[in-house]
Amino acid sequence: MLFNSFEFLVFLPIVFLLYWFVFRTRRWQNLLVVVASYVFYGWWDWRFLLLIAFTSLCSFTSGLLIERYDGRRRWQQVVSAGNIVLNIGILGVFKYYNFFVENLDRLFSTTFGYHFDWVTMDVILPVGISFYTFQALSYSIDVYQKKIPATHDIVEFFAYISFFPQLVAGPIERATNLLPQFQRQRQFDYAKAVDGCRQMLWGFFKKLVIADNCATIVNESWGQYQDFPGIGLFMIGVLFTFQIYCDFSGYSDIAIGCARLFGFNLMRNFNYPYFSRSIPEFWRRWHISLTTWFRDYIYFPLGGSRCDKWKIIRNVYIVWAVSGLWHGASWHFVCWGLFHATLLAIYNLFGINTKYKQVVAYNRYLPNVKEALQMTLTFVLAVIGWIIFRAESMSQAVDYISRMFTNPVIASQNMFVISAIRWGLLFLLVEWFQRDKQHALQFGKAKVFNYMIVRYCVYATIIALMWIYTGKVQTFIYFQF
Repeated sequence: MLFNSFEFLVFLPIVFLLYWFVFRTRRWQNLLVVVASYVFYGWWDWRFLLLIAFTSLCSFTSGLLIERYDGRRRWQQVVSAGNIVLNIGILGVFKYYNFFVENLDRLFSTTFGYHFDWVTMDVILPVGISFYTFQALSYSIDVYQKKIPATHDIVEFFAYISFFPQLVAGPIERATNLLPQFQRQRQFDYAKAVDGCRQMLWGFFKKLVIADNCATIVNESWGQYQDFPGIGLFMIGVLFTFQIYCDFSGYSDIAIGCARLFGFNLMRNFNYPYFSRSIPEFWRRWHISLTTWFRDYIYFPLGGSRCDKWKIIRNVYIVWAVSGLWHGASWHFVCWGLFHATLLAIYNLFGINTKYKQVVAYNRYLPNVKEALQMTLTFVLAVIGWIIFRAESMSQAVDYISRMFTNPVIASQNMFVISAIRWGLLFLLVEWFQRDKQHALQFGKAKVFNYMIVRYCVYATIIALMWIYTGKVQTFIYFQF
């Protein structure tokens, strides 16, 4: 079920009313969450439910076994490792089997002239499998590391894995944050619910007006990119940069806001990344739930930053190669990860200060010259990275970028491209003035918004813009991951 669908507009209020007015106890509310989440997820294909139920059951059982073998470290390691191998194995079969088989065959045919009669599989990639698999893995690892006790309530655990607002595209929640919220009684909080609705509204605006309109132009232009001059190619790259941010952060806003309607606090997933002053800061602000997952479960176990500089760089390359592969079974995704690993290594080697604690231009309307140059450089590097990400192959990415820099002819561009760029810049302007807030419709202490008429005029304007300018409906980009 899509957030931007009529079915969801019917589904959400029904679940909300049942949750708060019929199923009032914690246990019944948790059971309703499981049922509603399975309806939400099974709307695509009911067969996906068997896989998420199996993943949930295995991780739940592993937690109980790890607790049972407390004091017997070897058995705990066996159980934890077994659950990791099982979950990664399932993910590997559905997402990477054909990729590895085809590449292994290509390697042997090129090197030895021998072809394997490998059998590829025509499998449907289950929606959101990378997200809920990582969420299940984090639970068993955290139980093994004694960061959280194992739960004995299978309903609350299934609710944690399948919670429908963030099931398909995150945020990837840790058991240490979300599971305890299923273990205590929730009380309806009017202020939290209203703020959740505001965040959902802004998320829908980003998705329907900015992302979907940019997607239409990007998809149409990408197939004929050879016809564009360098500046045109860069503008298309900028449009995709707007598209992927508004698409993914829009989903996160809707998910976080929706969860707040039911009394849950999900972790923040985006923190205005395009106002970053460096690539390291960019990745502390983009898809925070995934980058912190890789940091805690791969980077730190490899040694993190507690080793010499060259080993730190090695760790960075390993993490980003895995991150690229997580995004898709294709070499251009791996190269996208290695591209950012190289940038991070350069920042590390030259000891450039990247540990900014406050938002850019804190307590100021405008950045200073240094900050403006830093943000511009970071944005351009992000655009190049997103071009690699969007390309259908690495050869296409190289050709696209080379044309962008070797054919810098300035010509009159398609007016639709220019219009979309303007929409994106206007959107960034709104986020700039709200960059110290959780989301752009969090009004804070501004006195003008103390008046109800002003707030409702803002809401009405956004709804009117959505009504007039909603683009052709597009699937959320991160559903494919």
